[in-house]
Amino acid sequence: MVGLTSCLKAWKEYCRSEGETPKDLSIAVQMMKRIHSLVEKYSELLQETDRKLIARCLKYLGFDELASSFYSTQDTRDDIKKKKNKYSIGIGPARFQLQYMGHYLIREERKDPDSRVQDFIPDTWQRELLDVVDNYESAVIVAPTSSGKTYASYYCMEKVLKESDEGVVVYVAPTKALVNQVAATVQHRYTKNLPSGLALCGVFTRDYRHDALNCQVLITVPACFEILLLAPHRQKWVKKIRYVIFDEVHCLGGEIGAEVWEHLLVMIRCPFLALSATISNPEHLTEWLKSVKQYWKQEDSRIAKSIASKRKDGCCANSSKDSVTTKQSYKVRLVLYGERYNDLEKHVCSVKHDDICFDHFHPCAALTTDHIERYGFPSDLTLSPRESIQLYDAMFQVWESWPRAQELCPENSIHLKNKIVIKKLDARKYEESLKEELRNWIKNGNEEEVKNVLENLSPDLGFSPENMLYIFPLLVEKLQKMGKLPAIFFLFKLRSVENSARSACHFLEEKQEEKRPPKADKEAQIMANKLRKVKKSIEKQKIIDEKSQKKTRKMDQSLIHEAEHDNLLKCLEKNLKIPQDCTYADQKAIDADSLQMVFDRVKFQRKGAELKDLAVRGIGYHHSSMTAKEKQLVEILFRKGFIRMSGRAGRRGQDLMGDVYFFDIPLPKVKKLIKSKVPELRGQFPLNISLILRLMLLASRGDDPEDAKSKVLSVLKHSLLSFKQPRALEMLKLYFLFSLQFLVKEGYLDQEGNPMGFAGLVSHLHYHEPSNLVFVNFLVRGLFHNLCRPTREGSKHFSQDVMEKLVLVLAHLFGRRYLPARYQDAKCKFYQSKVFLDDLPEDFSAALHEYNMGIAKDFASFLLIVSKLADMKQEHQLPLSKIKFTGKECEDSQLVSHLMGCKEGRVAISPFVCLSGNSDDDLLQPGTPNHVTLRTISINHTQAPVLWPQKFDSQGRGMPLNAYALDFYKHGSLKGLSQDNGMNEGDAYQLLKDFLLTIQSISVSLRELCENEDDNVVLAFEQLSQNFREKFENV
Repeated sequence: MVGLTSCLKAWKEYCRSEGETPKDLSIAVQMMKRIHSLVEKYSELLQETDRKLIARCLKYLGFDELASSFYSTQDTRDDIKKKKNKYSIGIGPARFQLQYMGHYLIREERKDPDSRVQDFIPDTWQRELLDVVDNYESAVIVAPTSSGKTYASYYCMEKVLKESDEGVVVYVAPTKALVNQVAATVQHRYTKNLPSGLALCGVFTRDYRHDALNCQVLITVPACFEILLLAPHRQKWVKKIRYVIFDEVHCLGGEIGAEVWEHLLVMIRCPFLALSATISNPEHLTEWLKSVKQYWKQEDSRIAKSIASKRKDGCCANSSKDSVTTKQSYKVRLVLYGERYNDLEKHVCSVKHDDICFDHFHPCAALTTDHIERYGFPSDLTLSPRESIQLYDAMFQVWESWPRAQELCPENSIHLKNKIVIKKLDARKYEESLKEELRNWIKNGNEEEVKNVLENLSPDLGFSPENMLYIFPLLVEKLQKMGKLPAIFFLFKLRSVENSARSACHFLEEKQEEKRPPKADKEAQIMANKLRKVKKSIEKQKIIDEKSQKKTRKMDQSLIHEAEHDNLLKCLEKNLKIPQDCTYADQKAIDADSLQMVFDRVKFQRKGAELKDLAVRGIGYHHSSMTAKEKQLVEILFRKGFIRMSGRAGRRGQDLMGDVYFFDIPLPKVKKLIKSKVPELRGQFPLNISLILRLMLLASRGDDPEDAKSKVLSVLKHSLLSFKQPRALEMLKLYFLFSLQFLVKEGYLDQEGNPMGFAGLVSHLHYHEPSNLVFVNFLVRGLFHNLCRPTREGSKHFSQDVMEKLVLVLAHLFGRRYLPARYQDAKCKFYQSKVFLDDLPEDFSAALHEYNMGIAKDFASFLLIVSKLADMKQEHQLPLSKIKFTGKECEDSQLVSHLMGCKEGRVAISPFVCLSGNSDDDLLQPGTPNHVTLRTISINHTQAPVLWPQKFDSQGRGMPLNAYALDFYKHGSLKGLSQDNGMNEGDAYQLLKDFLLTIQSISVSLRELCENEDDNVVLAFEQLSQNFREKFENV
């Protein structure tokens, strides 16, 4: 009540001083905010005097009806009556709350604590998640970003940590950056005394592995977790897993790596939590996962009976021990929560009158009448309360005779009328009523009015200069002045990420330079020189003191030197200190010693010096081509709050409102991003040759044969692509048979399906398919033995020419990065690199051609068989317009007869592609588009394990391969790759690192497989591995 009284007093004083000028309503907002809190949270404790004060405040704001309904009184005081207009805000209470208090509106939250949660009172849907974990159930959780769904993950970790020292929780994150972030949170959040050799938290990514198999909480990426699940001799560890948490599970719908997520979900026996903010068909996903869990229920029951039977007979194998996970429910719940806790408003950046401007972008401005008529409003297109007001005003403005104008006016709406406390749910209902009305306008033939509404809501933008990077620092500075930092900037090009950070830093440096006194630099140089001399004097004095027996004689001189040193150091630091308005860093967030410790970690890293210079200005950048230590510097300072350019997404409990700024993005693309529908998860093609081989390795060599067999069958049976799709299931069965035939033919499996030969090497390089298969094919043919000849008989050393030819072959297999076709015609001068990769040596090229032709022939035969599963009714229907070219109405059509006549003699080719003259002979030719095959068989020629030496662009021009790997091996310069090969240094560094890891993997595998210690191929790869590593470490 004291706060409310102070607000009333401040409001009265402000209104008296301002007179009739437009009012700043910030004090009125604070007053109403306190009224909300008192009425909603403490209504039962309010005394009559309190209620009277609240009513009086409402009257001062001009809300007479609200005041009377809250506390009926005949207050005739002159200062309210006579000066009513002076104190009134001039708008109704509903409009005021929606337009100015939207982010303060009270959310529907429970008030009863939950003993399982100490930090906050969980919502109903969050309690359901806690129940899921308590009951050892699985759940698909779909809730908006920043709504609080991740809390269940940490509750799950805490539960497993408390249960024992053996149980494991695996947290699967889509990126290495997220892995690092979650790992840091876990390490900060939990402590536990564990037996020697065990760790609380471990990390496993391709380039960093720490305590992966001896921790209780493993944070990893999908590909690395898949490696553990498919490893034949890791099954004992896998059985320790009590829960798996999948973050961003909508990655199942991606084009790259989606199948790995699918494999994980069907292979784990334990409960799981699958988290996402963007799944449009969660019911379908949940139904699929329920079918998977039912399979595991049956398998666990079968295995349990088998174990019991063996125990009864006294011959239970040790490998079957603990096969069934304890404490597990096979139930899969779907937990949906659609309300974003904090609103997210969008803004478009442009330039007006030589200044950066931010125009609010109303979400409805992204729509068209046609879109609304066909699809309605996108489910995730929500409005903030003030955007609902803007929509109503636009509707009222464009249609003067709008019949429901008064009914839907904020002050008259059934959701808002006469409410002292308008809640977020009330505002959402009002928003839905306006959307429904707009849809009715279109239904009733008022499309023109709707067009005008959408046009009125569109922002009046300035222009976007060609060089937006030039104005980037001005954008950051404007955000700083508006109080909108911290902020995170998402840029689509790696080069732009680094250049933008540098330009912002350079802007601050110039700003500081302008503020420095003219002689400041000279004074700093003089002090630095003096400091060096004093340091030398101190070091010299120490040597003298160590040799002298009478140290007390020189003590006074030493103290003088040290005092002078400290004074000079302080003066120099003061001279060089960055002014507060010349940095975005929060200098109080971390002490100087800790900051220096963080900087020391990157002292010898490629980007270490630059990242340090940026960090002291409160700027950081983060992308995939940075080293692990470089990323960690940014991540550590981000978490500490030192780097302030770090995120403003409307996080629950931290932000009241989130802001998104579209910078240097064309308006049509902005509209597309806002209105685009979240794609449905239907599954990607789940199998490939290498996966089939890995499954066969697990089945034949697994420590627990029963468990291994169950996992393999689960992967083969439970594809999301084939769920409730019998045609797709039959197609996958045929693909599996094709794969087995290929593996037997190539010598990776025997007739019984047991792995043999180089199966382990192919499996180890699975992420490079089909290059892994081609590499082993070359190896078996003896091509590498022909190439890898030592400098002389009996020598173990190979010439530079042999090494370069070996890198040339490996670059064709594992370093395939294409350049645009136009590069070949451009007359460019290259200084260090050759740039265009030479063709394979003749013998390798001939072997590759023979390999490709054999695979193409077999796969084309496979496609002809699979084509019998096609749905020809759909095949004869145009995919967009749905026009059919079959049926009675088409029987007498000469056009249809003419068009469809070309289909004769073509089996696996789409009937519409046939019109272009394509035939079954074109199925596996290089440059053939993916869509030539029948679309309803769910497979195309990209699933064939062929490696075409050439790739063609959309105009049919050959695209040359970038010789970056070979060029680097010759000159060892990242700058050379940046200058000649058209690559960003960071991007090149990451590609070279991957190339080196591949060489090392091959070298180690060959050494393990080969019985002859002096085999030339093994020795050559070991020499190449060492040479390449030395060159790489030098950069």
